[in-house]
Amino acid sequence: MQKPALVLVHGYLGSSLQWRKQVDFLSDSFRVITPDLPGFGLNRTLESPETIRGYARYVLALVDKADVHTFHLLGHSMGGMIAQEIVSWVPDRVEKLILYGTGACGTMPGRFETIQVSKTRLSTHGVKHCAQRISASWFVQGVDSPAYRDTLCMAEQASLHAAIAGLTAMEQWCGRDLLGKITSKTMILWGQEDRSYRWPTTKELYDKIAGATLCQVAACSHAVHLENPQLFNSMVSTFLNAVA
Repeated sequence: MQKPALVLVHGYLGSSLQWRKQVDFLSDSFRVITPDLPGFGLNRTLESPETIRGYARYVLALVDKADVHTFHLLGHSMGGMIAQEIVSWVPDRVEKLILYGTGACGTMPGRFETIQVSKTRLSTHGVKHCAQRISASWFVQGVDSPAYRDTLCMAEQASLHAAIAGLTAMEQWCGRDLLGKITSKTMILWGQEDRSYRWPTTKELYDKIAGATLCQVAACSHAVHLENPQLFNSMVSTFLNAVA
């Protein structure tokens, strides 16, 4: 019997390599697909779109190329916005949806710094300098987190064009009108110390997606899957394997 497919979509300055512990844990039960978005990670040489819809088209095309029809979908951060677009296009193909460390609006109210400030710093200082600051914000322990160094290396792979294009895509995107149309069984997963997506942003997803499950993780920031991978993997596996 063929394993059900699970698509993991990384976020801004992310990479497919960030999912290594999830792939190791989940591959026994699922066919795990981990795309690198254009301009990021292993696809850093590809031109990055400047819209969330552009990223969504890219991911869905990869899923189609892999000859996958129905699948579970997990999107982290910017990847969660991409996931919301995908499920709005092909609702009958997404069996279960996990929106993780993300929101329904790309401007991210309460973010550790505004998108415009990030853009200005990127233009002035470049990707590597900004990746250090942004990556540190994803962990409760900042640069002292055991996962910080690997995360920084992945973030530094992004091209300057992609780093700016990703911010533009988020800044211009709002998916609030999509939330009430989501019919896939959905889990909202959020680290309580997240400095990018604050509680009101997470609560909006929970309130507006019918029947959504909310999992809040204490003592974690934006990268729960790296700060507490055992708990993260357990929550994801339990949700995906649960019988309706």
